[in-house]
Amino acid sequence: MSQPKHIAIIGAGIAGAACAAALTHAGHNVSLFEKSRGAGGRMSTRRGDGWQCDHGAQYFRARDPLFKAEVEAWERAGVVAPWGGRIAVVGTSTQPSPDAHLKRYVGTPTMTAPARHAARQANLLTSHTITKIACNDAGWQLSRAETGVLPTRFNGVIVATPAPQAVPLLAPVAPDLAALARQTEMLPCWALMLRYDTPVDLPFDGAFISEGPLGWVARDNSKPGRTGPETWLVHANARWSEDHIESTAEDVIAELQAAFMQLGAPAPNHASAHRWRYADVAPVSLPGYCWNPTLGLGVCGDWLNGGKVEGAWLSGHKLAEAIVLK
Repeated sequence: MSQPKHIAIIGAGIAGAACAAALTHAGHNVSLFEKSRGAGGRMSTRRGDGWQCDHGAQYFRARDPLFKAEVEAWERAGVVAPWGGRIAVVGTSTQPSPDAHLKRYVGTPTMTAPARHAARQANLLTSHTITKIACNDAGWQLSRAETGVLPTRFNGVIVATPAPQAVPLLAPVAPDLAALARQTEMLPCWALMLRYDTPVDLPFDGAFISEGPLGWVARDNSKPGRTGPETWLVHANARWSEDHIESTAEDVIAELQAAFMQLGAPAPNHASAHRWRYADVAPVSLPGYCWNPTLGLGVCGDWLNGGKVEGAWLSGHKLAEAIVLK
C-alpha cells in the first residue's frame, strides 16, 4: 500500500464517490468536491412539495463480480433495492435485452442514495465549482469559482467529471488526458417530469420507446421506497435531444408531453423539464481510468468505461486500487 495521502476528487457522481470510498478505506484523506448541493451526479432525483422523481439514471444492473459484491453490500445497507416493474418495448423494435435475466436496481429512497452512501466517509464539499488545478513543489492547488484559490494543498488530484467538463481542468496540466477527454462524444438528454393527481392507466411501469422523440418512460412511484403522488419520467432519445439542445423548456415540455399522451396517458397536472447536456457516452474503447503517478493526477468516470452506473463505479474503484498499490 502507498503512504497515506491527502487527495482531492473533483466530482461526486458515482465514479468520484466510489473512488473516494476505496481511498478512504485504504487510509487516505479524501476531499470530495461537488459543484451541486449533494453527491450523485446523474444518479439524481428532483424533489418538490410532496413529490420526487428520478430524472437522470433510471436503474442499473450488475454484471462484474466486484460491482455485484458492492450492490449486495448496498442492498444490505438499505440504499438500493431491486425494481420489479413491468417493462415493455413500444414501437417497431422487438429486440430483447441481452441481459434481460439480470435484476434492475434503483437507489432507495432516491437514486442519489448509493453515491451518498459511498461518499459518507470522505470530506464532501458541496457547492464547490472547481475551475482550475495547478501543481508545484508544495503540491496540488485548486481554484473555486465561488471563492478563488483554496488554501489546502493536496498530494494528488482526481478529475471525476463528464469528459467535456474535464477538458479545461486537464488541458493546462496534462494535455494528453485532455485530448482523451476531448475526443469523447457525450450525448444529451431532455428529461420531463410529470405529476398526476390520480393513477395513470398504462400497461407498463417502464418502457423503451423506439419511435418518435421518446426513448424511455417510467412510472417513478412504482420503484421501491418511493412515496408521494403518481409521477412519470419521460426521457427524449439522444438524437431528438441533440436537435433540441437549445430549445426552451416550455417547447420541450409541449412536444414531449404530447408524445407521452400518444401512448395513452392523460394530460398531467404539472410538468417540468431538465436538460442533461452530458447524459450518456457514445460507444468507444477507452482504458477505464487513467492514473499518472509522477504527476499524482488521475481521471475516472463512466465515459472512460462504457457508460452506465456499473462502468462509472468500476472506473472510480479501479483507479483507487491503482493508487493504493503504487
